Amino acid sequence: MNNGTGQKLYEKAKTLIPGGTMLLSKRPEMFLPDNWPSYYSKAQGCKVWDLDGKEYIDMSIMGIGTNTLGYGNEEIDSVVMNVVRTGNMSTFNCPEEVYLAEKLVELNPWASMVRFARTGGEANSIAIRIARAASGRDKVAICGYHGWHDWYLSANHNDSDSLSGHLIPGLDPLGVPKNLKDTVFPFQYNNFEELLHIVDNNEIGVIKMEVVRNFGPENNFLQQVRDLATSRGIVLIFDECTSGFRETFGGIYKKFDVEPDIAMYGKTIGNGYALTAVVGRREVMEAAQKTFISSTFWTERIGPAAALKTLEVMEKMKSWEIITAQGKKMQDGWKQLADEHRLTISVSGIPALSTYSFSSNSALEYKTFITQEMLKKGFLASTNFYACTQHTDEYLDQYFNSLDGVYKVIAECEHEGRHITTLLEGPVCHSGFKRLN
Repeated sequence: MNNGTGQKLYEKAKTLIPGGTMLLSKRPEMFLPDNWPSYYSKAQGCKVWDLDGKEYIDMSIMGIGTNTLGYGNEEIDSVVMNVVRTGNMSTFNCPEEVYLAEKLVELNPWASMVRFARTGGEANSIAIRIARAASGRDKVAICGYHGWHDWYLSANHNDSDSLSGHLIPGLDPLGVPKNLKDTVFPFQYNNFEELLHIVDNNEIGVIKMEVVRNFGPENNFLQQVRDLATSRGIVLIFDECTSGFRETFGGIYKKFDVEPDIAMYGKTIGNGYALTAVVGRREVMEAAQKTFISSTFWTERIGPAAALKTLEVMEKMKSWEIITAQGKKMQDGWKQLADEHRLTISVSGIPALSTYSFSSNSALEYKTFITQEMLKKGFLASTNFYACTQHTDEYLDQYFNSLDGVYKVIAECEHEGRHITTLLEGPVCHSGFKRLN
């Protein structure tokens, strides 16, 4: 591959920005080191154009799952442009935050109050602060990925890599105060006995968890967690920053008929515009008035205005049904293609946030090869797929027609002695957090 404008710009970025990018998941090294286009000039529907004007169909992470209605949705962008024209900030507050809070309480009838932020990490920290204040206890049991802040990373002071089973391995808690050791305790999903042991042996005030990540609850797990929290006076938080509005119009917890004390929403709620919400029961949320939670840019107008319109558009078209259906087609297509080429893969995740891995010692090399070859064919693709309403059957057909030839080569490497390393045009992609050279 010839190094384009984006690759060259990323080389400069690594000298100016520690880590190269603001988000680990968007590092080129996570996709195709040395050859990933890295930067975009335009995005529309489910297509992205790089800095050299080359067009790609995004069959990958769609802005890290933020754009379930596609890039550049006209209805939402029109509302945002009106905010730009009429003013995004002032000494007064924007009325949209009240209307949005009202809508979110309507969607979560167990809740009464809402606080807003602009990122998932902020929302998680707000929720933890409120829950600790409400329970009067500091220690937290967690299950899942909840951001980058000190309270979360402190779990890796307990053990060298306690968080490795919670999405990202290799996170060093460097810079996180060591006196936070033994304040956050990870437990594995569906392992109620592990959680019970943590609660029995520590003054736990908060249980925070993702409702679903790669697989669903077993043995009435969520209800067991709810009952435990209720009986011990523990605040139960469901982190729906990733899962919200992908399988229901609201939290995925609705599928399991278990209600939390606090829920957080992000990613999908603004279709690419920054807005996160912390929704909770009045008796818990009012603890926010006993502590200090405040930030200037939580009062800007674009986020709430975009979220209001996003909710309206999602409800009108039932977007969660569309992205779930397309995600199921993608999962089925991966399995069928793997069977045809005698490859063994493991598919996981809810349909709208699908991922898979090869059962092979060369799994990372195969993943890199897929990205390399699909990029040449005009696709942003890896071993995951975050669905949006713009992912039509036509695009899925094009994708699988192209992927078929790539799988054929991988099968030759698995079964016929061909060497995948001779086919890679650069380094193998990263599988977790690594320091950049």
